[in-house]
Amino acid sequence: MLADTDKLTIFTEFLLMDVSSSRELKILQDLIFLVIYLAALAGNLVAFTIIVVDPHLHFPMYFFMDHLYLIDFVYISLTVPKSITSSLMDHKVISLRACAAQNFLFIFFGSAEFFFLVVMSYDRYVAICHPLHYVSTVSPCFCTQVSCGSWASGLVYSAVHTGTMFSHPFTESNVIHQFFCDIPQIMSISSQAVQFSEFVALAVSTCIVFLGFFILFASYVHIFSTVLHMHSVEAQNKALSTCSPQIAALTLFIISGLFACLGPVSNSPSIQTLLTAMFYSMVSP
Repeated sequence: MLADTDKLTIFTEFLLMDVSSSRELKILQDLIFLVIYLAALAGNLVAFTIIVVDPHLHFPMYFFMDHLYLIDFVYISLTVPKSITSSLMDHKVISLRACAAQNFLFIFFGSAEFFFLVVMSYDRYVAICHPLHYVSTVSPCFCTQVSCGSWASGLVYSAVHTGTMFSHPFTESNVIHQFFCDIPQIMSISSQAVQFSEFVALAVSTCIVFLGFFILFASYVHIFSTVLHMHSVEAQNKALSTCSPQIAALTLFIISGLFACLGPVSNSPSIQTLLTAMFYSMVSP
């Protein structure tokens, strides 16, 4: 749908384009998406449930991990079900409001996961480098406060960027060469004013992101330094094993972020752009 205002075309819907027009390839893509989606749902749901019901896992580390499982559970559900349904029904149109909502939630949960990874790195730093102060430092009150802070920070971060991206009407194109409202694709068809405003918003928010990465880097440097000075191999293995889930999640998150930021923005559907979007929207969860 579009509206003409003084000979200016304003788009109120977006068209999501397929990589291939072949019905067989579409079905194959949907099957791959469905398998990945079900695996992600099952894995995150099982892990989340185990931590909730097992009293032996009611510790701060698992408390924060539960939030990550919940985030990944919702994160992958924002794009895949809609994509599969639209493909099967051959209905590739998404409204402007639905696209904005998808972007808002996508950035919200993605940024919240980053903030939780920062908190978890500090948790492991205190546990390994200052074990005698762990109970008093990482208290239930602290866990609640930093969790609320992570969710609130993600909310503000998402509101700023989504508000910026959709602050002006789309007048140049409404074609998105992706299976969901991909942020780079949205930016490529937005106005110059929006692109400039988003550049300024990114420049400001980069300071916050760099602060988070500094905390992550400093925490793990101190952790590995402490582990290397441990005389017991068993103690070293135990310390590293408690960090391995966070390091794995952090590695996937950083690689996914690099794919999202540095991946190609194509003017036509391609396997490369599809695989890039699949990696940062589906593989990490």
